[in-house]
Amino acid sequence: MAWENITFKTTEEIAIMKEGGRILAGIMDQLKEATKIGVTTQSIDDLAEKLIKKYQVKAAFKDHEGYPAVSCLSVNNVIVHSVPSDYILKAGDLISIDMGIQYQGFFTDMAITVGLAPIDSENNRMIHTAKKALKIGIANAKVGNTFSDIGNAIQRFVEYQGFGVVRELCGHGIGHNLHEEPKIPNYGSRHKGPKIEVGMVFCIEPMITRGDWHLKASSDGFGYETADGSYSAHYEHTLAITDKGTEILTIK
Repeated sequence: MAWENITFKTTEEIAIMKEGGRILAGIMDQLKEATKIGVTTQSIDDLAEKLIKKYQVKAAFKDHEGYPAVSCLSVNNVIVHSVPSDYILKAGDLISIDMGIQYQGFFTDMAITVGLAPIDSENNRMIHTAKKALKIGIANAKVGNTFSDIGNAIQRFVEYQGFGVVRELCGHGIGHNLHEEPKIPNYGSRHKGPKIEVGMVFCIEPMITRGDWHLKASSDGFGYETADGSYSAHYEHTLAITDKGTEILTIK
């Protein structure tokens, strides 16, 4: 049985979310292209707002719990939810781009981490580890597994690579609302809780650190950064569990 408060999506609703996810993935590609040395994080968010208008969708993050921007642009030791600013990107920076949209009443959400070359070899390895951790999480997001199987697989891989796994933040269900049940940690024991079922739609988002995994609040009032100042990386996709298998919705 599923948790009572998980909202299941119909085939038609998943099709709408897939179209929204395709639009979001296209926007994310353009934001990644614009992420260069010498630009400000605010300029990237300005582009995100223009693209929201171009594709006639709604920004999921802006005004959500008071958040003032369209995207979350988190640099180096800041792992998520950082407000865009006049910070000028420089060589060696890592920037996590996190963005969601609402399309025909349904939300999708995704994140990537971009390194501005030349970057430290260990930071480069961390980015690739986070990206691979997302793939591992997706491979475990299947009917018959539990949500804790996803987190356990991510944790074992990331820690084997020598990186920290954030505990205070997690993946989540999504659909009619930006954040729905269940919460999906990136760590834990296997085979805990109810099993994954057809009709569930959710986001997996590994958040990993080069040092200790503990976080603290950022000075902007929204972001979270590593307590020890170590660099971090973050990847996310929106997934649907269908009768044909697991489908990534946030791809072109």
